[in-house]
Amino acid sequence: MHQRVTPGVPFGLIVILLLASLPAVASSLPPPTGEVILTVSGDIDHPNVGAEAHFDRDMLMTLSPMVIETRTPWHKGPGRYEGPLFRAVLEAAGAQGDQVRVRALNDYEAEIPVSDLYDYDVILAMTRNGEEMAIRDFGPLFVLYPFDDHPELLTETIRFRSVWQVGRLHVP
Repeated sequence: MHQRVTPGVPFGLIVILLLASLPAVASSLPPPTGEVILTVSGDIDHPNVGAEAHFDRDMLMTLSPMVIETRTPWHKGPGRYEGPLFRAVLEAAGAQGDQVRVRALNDYEAEIPVSDLYDYDVILAMTRNGEEMAIRDFGPLFVLYPFDDHPELLTETIRFRSVWQVGRLHVP
């Protein structure tokens, strides 16, 4: 049996080009199928709706979900919070900045250094004590630092960064 060899592009180059295209395919962000609860805009490499990355609840819960048991300055007693690691959300969107601007549904904004998200396991809490967080109860998303694990976080600066009722992230 004879193999047919096509002159022109070497086979090795074709393999290299195909392998080089795999990360782009693997890192694409699927569009949401449920209600969008978070929009990420700005300097991102993986938009899924126009120039933005939109996330529904199910998409967020597939991104390194984590549980933090901690007290907060705003609640009586400790709580059990669950949600995706904040840094995983930025990574999924392909965010490229050193800062992220977090905007609440009431237009309150805070700027958070991305380094915070790697220094601490900050989550976007979606549930408290097993219950989805309603808007009136800090939801749908709450920037939550692990206060009990790191008492040094109990500062005014971190309290201002702990935005609740989060709806948008912008990476300038």
